[in-house]
Amino acid sequence: MNRYPVWKYAIIVIVLLVGLIYALPNFFGEAPAVQVSAAKSTIKVDAGTRSRVEEALKAAGLAPDLLTLDATSVRARFTNTDDQLKARDVLQHALVPDSSDPPYVVALNLLSRSPSWLTALHAFPMYLGLDLRGGVDFLLQVDMQGALDKRAESFAGDIRTGLRDKSVRGTSVTRVGQTIEVRFRDTAGLETAKALLQDQFPDLVAAPSQEGADYKLTISIKPEAARRLQDAALKQNITTLHNRINELGVSEPVIQQQGLDRIVVQLPGVQDTAKAKDILGRTATLEMRLVDESAEGRAAEQGTGPVPFGSEKFLDRTGRPVIVKKQVLVTGENLTDAQTGFDSQTQQPKVDLTMDAKGGRIMRDVSRENMHKRMAILIFEKGRGEVLTAPSINGELGNRFQISGAMNVVEANDLALLLRAGSLAAPMEIIQERTVGPSLGADNIQKGFDSVMYGFLAIMVFMCIYYALFGVFSSIALAVNLLLLVAILSMLQATLTLPGIAAMALAIGVAIDSNVLINERVREELRGGASPQAAIHAGYDRAWNTILDSNVTTLIAGVALLAFGSGPIRGFAIVHCIGIVTSMFSAVFFSRGLVNLWYGSKKKLKTLSIGTVWKPSNQVAAGSK
Repeated sequence: MNRYPVWKYAIIVIVLLVGLIYALPNFFGEAPAVQVSAAKSTIKVDAGTRSRVEEALKAAGLAPDLLTLDATSVRARFTNTDDQLKARDVLQHALVPDSSDPPYVVALNLLSRSPSWLTALHAFPMYLGLDLRGGVDFLLQVDMQGALDKRAESFAGDIRTGLRDKSVRGTSVTRVGQTIEVRFRDTAGLETAKALLQDQFPDLVAAPSQEGADYKLTISIKPEAARRLQDAALKQNITTLHNRINELGVSEPVIQQQGLDRIVVQLPGVQDTAKAKDILGRTATLEMRLVDESAEGRAAEQGTGPVPFGSEKFLDRTGRPVIVKKQVLVTGENLTDAQTGFDSQTQQPKVDLTMDAKGGRIMRDVSRENMHKRMAILIFEKGRGEVLTAPSINGELGNRFQISGAMNVVEANDLALLLRAGSLAAPMEIIQERTVGPSLGADNIQKGFDSVMYGFLAIMVFMCIYYALFGVFSSIALAVNLLLLVAILSMLQATLTLPGIAAMALAIGVAIDSNVLINERVREELRGGASPQAAIHAGYDRAWNTILDSNVTTLIAGVALLAFGSGPIRGFAIVHCIGIVTSMFSAVFFSRGLVNLWYGSKKKLKTLSIGTVWKPSNQVAAGSK
């Protein structure tokens, strides 16, 4: 009756083992480390960077405990701060020969002291949020109206060019806020403009009217298109901020949307507010120029001659020199979109570029005069330029054209991202900033840890006194619940904040509530005259429906917080929801396994160690006669 099959115990053992492995990294603490990340959006951190770091440290006689490479940085962990500071100086000298134009950022950081076998299993500790680690917090307001104004100006130029191509004369195109007014002398021009808008501008809606002898078309952006443009601008700004913040060497920045037009930026571990502001407000610009393919230009590329007059020398992403003319054809202001795709003929990855009317007109004229010549796309950051790509012009270009060639899918995505994220899609301003000191963060960690542990110990003492051996089983199940909660958060690489610690403390109370229901139900069966084995079986089975109902209703509230909340509320909701799921496993499945293991093999069981089973007064009176 009260025996688990072997496969159920196997599940319990596997879950406990996995939970222990992935929770362990949180108990080793942190060690001083040095982090190397890209200072420019065009620099990649890869295995070659890791090798350079390893060779530089070896030459200096420094042996890191751990050297890791992730998607954005190389990190070297040391045993003490002296080696950390020496390594920082060594890597700074080896990787940043010119401090005025640094390709990499060498920053001090902290890494978990987890042994290498845990790291090999991808077992990492939870990240600590701003309120626990210290750092800076910015709230940025995005000027959505500015983004729409900019797009309306682009539409006005495109309409002006389209009407010129249709040979519609005697028109005037002016932008008034986010609307565009087009005036005509006759109805023929009006009808032509309507057809043009319907064919080429599906995001615009037009309202015709007449003012005296003139005809007017008032054009505005459709509401759904405006929302789509605003959402795209916000996402592009977030992407741009991610690229810029890599320079700060922050291990786990939080950059997320808040509401419809705000962005929260949290930088744990950063105390230099001025530098953070400078990074967030930095501008990057794109330029398109022709490559100097004269004999002198080719000689300069090969290093056998000087750079010709009227040209400049830049390096591409592989370090090779490219000689480009000083004349700027178009800038990033003229680029409206960049998306990846596949060439329909060669099936090779490509990047589709979309220019505004002015840029399209320039590209059309330039491509006609420079067929089969190369055009370089440069990105400028901090006044220094770098060539992203220099493809050949293989056809007449216009508002829309593509870049293709020797690119794989990853390189095409990177190029499109750099082209889109070179500058902000909409202006932003910092409307709120906050700095949390590291000492305050350490104090918050200690207080949060104390609140969880004291609450856990108090509940455990009460349960052991009130429910005897069943209270011990409940306490062990509660410890398993806490272990699994920490393990899952670590596996998800969640960021732990003060609200998350509060949710952990609440999860302990919710978890023990299920055990209280089970224990009281077992007592109730014993009071009704059931045998101990029958009382255990009925107690768990009949308490299950109540436990399920209470946990599901609590989970609904947690999901609502997760769906509609933001920031700290979402952090609380995530821990709360995970805690409910783990409590159902530990309080029901695991605790019953313990009870079955202890009592299940006892065929002639007479009593249960579950505390005093109080009987109603009428039963006591009847028994005394």
